[in-house]
Amino acid sequence: MFVLTADQKRSTRHGDRVPEALAALGSVLGSGDGSGVALPFERTVGDEIQGVLNSPAAAVRAVTALVRLGSWRVGLGVGPVDLPLPASTRAASGPAFLAAREAVEAARSSPADLRVLRGDGAHHYGEAERARQAESALWVLTVLLRRRTSEGWEIVDMAETGLSGRDIAGRLDISPSAVSQRLGRAAYQEGRRGAELAEALLAEADA
Repeated sequence: MFVLTADQKRSTRHGDRVPEALAALGSVLGSGDGSGVALPFERTVGDEIQGVLNSPAAAVRAVTALVRLGSWRVGLGVGPVDLPLPASTRAASGPAFLAAREAVEAARSSPADLRVLRGDGAHHYGEAERARQAESALWVLTVLLRRRTSEGWEIVDMAETGLSGRDIAGRLDISPSAVSQRLGRAAYQEGRRGAELAEALLAEADA
């Protein structure tokens, strides 16, 4: 399992952005079978949110959504949780929750405002090393995503729906070559590869 705890940075300056984050995560992750969400994100205390995810792809999508919003510090705990899961993440517990708590605190000193920690009490070297490698992949992905402009996010969103370059060009009233250039500036392919790498390493860390 993957427990993601996120803490808003500088909330006294920027106001409460928890509703915005919950809406963005709900839009990106969806709900129901196959969504990768074991327990939906909710406010836990103050300006902190937490959710439980059961797939590495959902974990990476959640991190991406928070990076896109900005102003969030992220801790990702990887490992077992106590079963059966309750109805609310606030009532849930287990090693992955403890790891997420430690990770979000450690993220204060992270250059990417993000840490990934394995939590199972066993300290298996291989799994802990995979968590560190997944963290490294997410750091690199975060740096890439922070450079993406609003124009870049717009065209990436369209490409992610499966639209062809010609279809995107028609909707934006630009040439297909301009679409290709914008996707290149937005590092679309690099972002997809980075997300795939992070997902693979998270899956191994949770093995």
